[in-house]
Order: sequence, then structure tokens, then C-alpha cells
Amino acid sequence: MIKNFLIISIFVTVITIALLGFQGQRRQVTAIEFFGDMKRQAKVKYQKPSGFFSDGRAARPPVDGTIPLGYDIPGHPMQNSEVPKDDIDSPLGEFSAGTDYLNTGKMGEQWGTGLPLPVTAELLQRGQKEFTINCSVCHGATGQGNGITSKYGLLGIANYHQDKYRQMADGQIFNTITHGFNTMMAYGDKVTVKDRWAIIAYIRALQKSQNSRIEDVPEDQRAALEHEGKPENAPSQPAPAQSAKTETKQTR
Repeated sequence: MIKNFLIISIFVTVITIALLGFQGQRRQVTAIEFFGDMKRQAKVKYQKPSGFFSDGRAARPPVDGTIPLGYDIPGHPMQNSEVPKDDIDSPLGEFSAGTDYLNTGKMGEQWGTGLPLPVTAELLQRGQKEFTINCSVCHGATGQGNGITSKYGLLGIANYHQDKYRQMADGQIFNTITHGFNTMMAYGDKVTVKDRWAIIAYIRALQKSQNSRIEDVPEDQRAALEHEGKPENAPSQPAPAQSAKTETKQTR
């Protein structure tokens, strides 16, 4: 009985090896595969002919209105910003290429503070868009660290409204976005330099929205704000509507 079992086992093993072959072994024909290998999947290869398209080319012309990743977008709100750059500049013009504050977040050996781009409504709108795309999944829509990933057990997500992050230098936040930190991945190859600063501007706006002080309001607008904040200037509440039962009783 045991002898027959051993013979059958050896036979099944030999047949299995013969059918599947050894991974990496050179063959003239493709080995039989129960699960297709990804390196032999059907796909269109760049700069190769293809019978799938009518012109016989695998490479397709760019979609109208698109540009290569990294180039300035026409009409970009920060395209014409007067930003000083050092002599080292990227041919793409958008991703980190220099050693100045704009590209590193450092002033000498220290983290710098302040945005090297004019803070405009367009910059904040751009920052909100990029924050929503790249950051809100973890940090949440308002930067409180309660994004969707926190619901699935991801720990250590920064809450930007904590003192630690409100007091953190802008350049250090830029460096964190660029190179990542702890469980946060690096975005230096995914988010352009200008968009990283736009995100920082939007983060600062979120922090101001939750932790603002009267000193942060321009002096020419403080009087109007203080006037609206007084109890006697609060908008009056509308009188509660009478119930249908009361109205019926009064009608009778």
C-alpha cells in the first residue's frame, strides 16, 4: 500500500514539473501556465508596431490639451511668480532641482519660515485642490488627522491643529512633503515644488481657521469684527411658529 502511494506521488511530481517547468529556465516555447505570467501579458509597448490601431503604431499622440508631467501649465496661478532660483535649474522647471529655499525649505543649515511665493486667492485654491488630492485621505479635509485611512488602523497621522505643527517651520513641512516621514510616503516626485508651497499655504489657512486670534486680523478690519461679536449686535432670532393645534384653538 505504501509502495503504491510512493509510486503515485513520484509520478504526480514528475508530471507537475514537466507541465509547469522551472521558473527562469530558457525554452524555445512558452511553458504551460495555469496562471499567466505578468511579463507575458498582452500589452502595447512604446515605440513598437501594433496591429490594434489603424495606423499600425503602438505609441499614441498626446491627448489634446495635455502637457508632459513637470512642465508649467498655461494659466497656472503661480506660473509667473517672481521666485528667485539658483543656477541649478531643472529642465522640467517644476520639480526640486536647486539648493535654495524654494527647492529645499532650508535657509543655510536651518529650516526657513515664510512662503517664497505670493500668497493669493489663486495660490490657496491651488493648495486646496492639491491637499484634497494628495493629503486629505490621511489628514482629513480640515487637517485634523481623521482621514479615511485612520478608519482602517493607520496610526501616527499628524493633526495640523496641534501646537507642534502650528509652530513648525514652513521649510520643515516642505521637506516632509518632499521626502516623507515615518509612515508618510515621499511626494517629491509626485507634487511639484510650487504645488508643495501651495499646500503649505492652505495648511496655514486651515490652522488660522481653527486657531485664529484678533491680532491676526488687519487693524482696519478689527473694529467691524469686534462690533459683530458683541451680544447686543447678534442677529435676532425669528419667533417660533405656533403649532397647528394652537392655531386651531384660537380660530375657534
